[in-house]
Amino acid sequence: MTQDYAPLLAALRESEHRFISIRHDIHAHPELGFGETRTAQIVAEQLAQWGYDVTTGIGGTGVVGQLKRGGSSRAIGLRADMDALPIQEATGLPYASTVAQTMHACGHDGHTATLLAAAHHLATQAQFDGTLNVIFQPAEEGLGGAARMIAEGLFERFPCDRVYALHNAPGLPVGHFAVRHGCMLASSDTATITITGRGGHGAMPHLACDPVVAAASIVMALQTIVSRNIEATRAAVVTVGSIHAGTAGNVIPASATLQLSVRALDSETRNTLEARIRSIAELQAQSYGATAAVDYRAISRPLVNERESTELAIEAIEAVAGKAALSMMPEAVMGSEDFSWMTEKLPGCYVLLGNGVGQVGGCAVHNPAYDFNDAALAWGAAWFVALTERYLNLKRD
Repeated sequence: MTQDYAPLLAALRESEHRFISIRHDIHAHPELGFGETRTAQIVAEQLAQWGYDVTTGIGGTGVVGQLKRGGSSRAIGLRADMDALPIQEATGLPYASTVAQTMHACGHDGHTATLLAAAHHLATQAQFDGTLNVIFQPAEEGLGGAARMIAEGLFERFPCDRVYALHNAPGLPVGHFAVRHGCMLASSDTATITITGRGGHGAMPHLACDPVVAAASIVMALQTIVSRNIEATRAAVVTVGSIHAGTAGNVIPASATLQLSVRALDSETRNTLEARIRSIAELQAQSYGATAAVDYRAISRPLVNERESTELAIEAIEAVAGKAALSMMPEAVMGSEDFSWMTEKLPGCYVLLGNGVGQVGGCAVHNPAYDFNDAALAWGAAWFVALTERYLNLKRD
């Protein structure tokens, strides 16, 4: 059965001013990961007003709103992230950040407002049979908010058959979406390698054990991992982004530190990268008489869009915006997303929502001049609503 979603988009546009206002308020008062107390309070208060059963404090500052209707056992999860970034805003907007060195430079204020708009419509105007869980996640920006929510029983307390999320995409026109089947985003890990030698006078290196030389050898050896240990058809990244050692040119320090960013598109490759980084660091250091300790931390997993969940996401996009508004991504992207911890546990799908092109919405994320495009809000909310209605009512074309 085909459903006309034009009235849905019109209804969301009529009420969008309310959620744009919420978005601007959150933007003006950004909060870093696990510190989203004010944002979480706004979310919880709104959901409670609309009849959701609200749970706060899961994963630190996370919020879950649950709405049950009918007798179906079907359940869907919709997720938005809430945290800001440690960046000084340079937009000059009337609702610009009032907090020094903190801004919503990735659009999580827009994601939160978009899901709130969808949650409001689903509570007040939509018809469905089953359970809706709206999940507002803290600390997406590298701090493990999703993993912490899961560890604290997110899916045991709020069971979901499938889970969905979106992210704004600068450079993609407003009203357009992008998605792909299978792996969409890379895993992201960090590694800190601490090389310990023996300090000494720069004029007498034979009396010391130079960790700087060992660090230099490790950096060069790490570059062979992708070229010599990973199959050429698989994507992987090992980047040494930081080297710290010493304080003076004539002093050999006692230690040196390397910081790495590591990315892969599948778990097998990711595991190989970790094993080789550990081995190279330890053995290269040993060859210079030093030791190396590797602190390896998983930030996110490869984000894999499950096929049936993705097909439903595509159906909802085409119903809301039309087939011409959907771009199927030919390749995965080496960026990463904390939502991957959720799709590792449950079938799900992650889509990109057009944020605009050029001067309006085209500025890249994690940029002091970035802002979420308010014109995208109703489109994202309409997709969330159509997705929920189609899954919980089994409405298919």
